[in-house]
Amino acid sequence: MAKALLLGAVFLFAAVPTIPEASPRTILWAAPSILIAAMLIAWGAETAQFFIAQGFALAILAWMQTLPEFAVEAVLAWHRQVPYLFANLTGALRLLTGLGWPMIYFSAAVVYRRRERKPMRRIMLQGEHSVQVVGLLVPLIYTAFIVWKGSLHLTDSVVLTAIYAAYLAVLGKMPPQEEEGIDDLERIPRAIVLSPRPRRIALIAGLFIAGGLLIYFSAEPFLASLFAISIRLGVPAFVFIQWVAPFISEFPEGLSTFYWARTVHRAPMALMNLVSSNINQWTLLVAMLPVVFSFSVGSASSLPLDGQQKLEVLMTIGQQLVGMLFLVNMELAWWEAASLFVLWLVQFFFSAINPDIPFWGMLGGHVHRWITIAYFAWAAWELVRLLLGQRKPVAFTEFAKMWRQHVRA
Repeated sequence: MAKALLLGAVFLFAAVPTIPEASPRTILWAAPSILIAAMLIAWGAETAQFFIAQGFALAILAWMQTLPEFAVEAVLAWHRQVPYLFANLTGALRLLTGLGWPMIYFSAAVVYRRRERKPMRRIMLQGEHSVQVVGLLVPLIYTAFIVWKGSLHLTDSVVLTAIYAAYLAVLGKMPPQEEEGIDDLERIPRAIVLSPRPRRIALIAGLFIAGGLLIYFSAEPFLASLFAISIRLGVPAFVFIQWVAPFISEFPEGLSTFYWARTVHRAPMALMNLVSSNINQWTLLVAMLPVVFSFSVGSASSLPLDGQQKLEVLMTIGQQLVGMLFLVNMELAWWEAASLFVLWLVQFFFSAINPDIPFWGMLGGHVHRWITIAYFAWAAWELVRLLLGQRKPVAFTEFAKMWRQHVRA
């Protein structure tokens, strides 16, 4: 909620009913600015994690890394671009799970095969990671309720913020986990960590301030250029905002997790970083939308979900639910990573097809519905396997153990 109020204040003096028009060429400086801002914030967050409580390290890192994504959503909400709010949100979430999770596995698997001369069948999680796995289920259930009632209101913001606060509270009770070593950092964050304390504080603050300023001046032109390019190419703006914007705004997470995954033994931490980002966006980012929108309107307002938005959110819930059920036995197998990637790739490919093209356009218009059905059918099958004992609910038993030992105690 604090991030929502901050971003609402950031855009307070830039309100116009619609996003101003821009030239497609604006993307040539706006996109690199967003990328540079994302990198500066990522370096600051990776450095700062060494000087905060260990239990919050991954959660705070994920929270800071998603600031570009929050900024894009804040611009859309402030300019009341309601049809596109859930385009960018669902695209980012599906990108994290459908491309990010498999990328972590396959990156680690390639390095493992080179080192060990044998295949890596799965990524094994630790008991403390059950908090992230189980924590992902709660916002999914509540978001399904939001879809059912067809609107996102300020009361939902309060509930979602409370869910995230509870997640952080439980995470803070966990015992210290293995954290990223200084030697595992990239050159710039490592140099900052090893700097004298006054210089280190100034550098971390400077990274955050510089990144924030770049986002402030670049987020709106970046979105405006995407709208202009979509018109020039004849691609629906919804599709363009859903896929191009998240590739830019989620860049720092992808880069960090890819870097960790290459060490193999830190692949579980990389995976949990993305799961934390999923939880972060399902809670705080969704909670931010009606807050910023209400600031723009000047009164407490709700965001209605039309048929297309409901379908997109349901598809994303289905994908995340399948991913969560894959992790319920505290591992990600090779075929599970491959399945997430293939389903994501199919709907990504057909999203870019012009609906006016014969046959392929018609097929693309129905693929999202079919993929949504496939996700929920697969999730139902995994639940049946759990009930029949074919898949062990290790995450829930580990979470119960952690709760008894560290939270209730």
